[in-house]
Amino acid sequence: MRAREGELIRTKNGVIFDVKGLVHPPNHIIAFPRFIPSPQGTRRSPRDSYGKVYSFSDRFKFLEQNMPELIMHDPVFDETLCEVPINIVEKHYNPIRKLGLLRTSKKLSALERKAVQLAEELKEAAGIPWSAVGISGSVLVGLATEKSDIDPVIYGAENCRKAYEALETLLKDNASGFKPYSSQELRALFDFRSKDTIMSFEDFARVERRKAFQGMYAGTEYFIRFVKDWLDITEQYGDVCYKNSGYTKITATIADDSEALFTPCTYQIENVTVVEGTKLEPIREIASFRGRFCKQAKKGEMVTVQGKVEQVTGKQKEQVYYRIIIGNNLSDYMILSC
Repeated sequence: MRAREGELIRTKNGVIFDVKGLVHPPNHIIAFPRFIPSPQGTRRSPRDSYGKVYSFSDRFKFLEQNMPELIMHDPVFDETLCEVPINIVEKHYNPIRKLGLLRTSKKLSALERKAVQLAEELKEAAGIPWSAVGISGSVLVGLATEKSDIDPVIYGAENCRKAYEALETLLKDNASGFKPYSSQELRALFDFRSKDTIMSFEDFARVERRKAFQGMYAGTEYFIRFVKDWLDITEQYGDVCYKNSGYTKITATIADDSEALFTPCTYQIENVTVVEGTKLEPIREIASFRGRFCKQAKKGEMVTVQGKVEQVTGKQKEQVYYRIIIGNNLSDYMILSC
């Protein structure tokens, strides 16, 4: 079984996990619980009622109490992760296949119909194939409510870049269904995100206003994830090893933002100054597995970043450098310095 960012899996006990990243250990999938069977849950499926967990702390709390055997220290990533054995996976949810089914269905909910319309408008504007467009989130697993948002996924590096350029144009077109967040909607997003990513509203709004992959579509919130296709991925599990090397705060200049669109995202940096914490060099990269840190800064901009430092060792053992990874802790952030 191959699973990647944007896809979900259901285990035999009915728990639905969302897949994280593109590189996974043999016979396991790095994924975290998202929808939990619960008699009090407000999300209904034909076989069960579900509640939703969002923050990493709540996800780990659920695992500790119900599936502790899935929590393990990964020797390659040097991180405590949830790794789901493929032999307990009962269902693999494919975003592209799901969107294809919705497009041909004659019985759709209002949200599903809107998701299809969004995908059609974006696909047409970007000039990308249907095989590159999927739908994730609660719509993918049939657990959406009237208040759910729309979570499209675009696969393939070139398709992603075309789609993002199209979104930038669509958001400026009054005839389009795509609209940027209003000030009130942006404040609501900040209130939600600040529960597990701390920064000021001013710093938040400064970068979030210019991101085209999120906003409103015909009155419903959307967040589009951009994921590389299998043919774009060269790294295999164990090719690169990561070692936890402390925690730090730096200032730096973005040298290359060409990988900032994708989840996971990376930024190459230069002119690095360690402000607080662990002092190691060379720190060459910022990375995150969270979509909220995509397009966080542009080439040439100065940033202040706080997060975990990892030593990165490639296939050639002399290729050693450090990176900062953000998004796993409440205190992690990346903001523009000026």
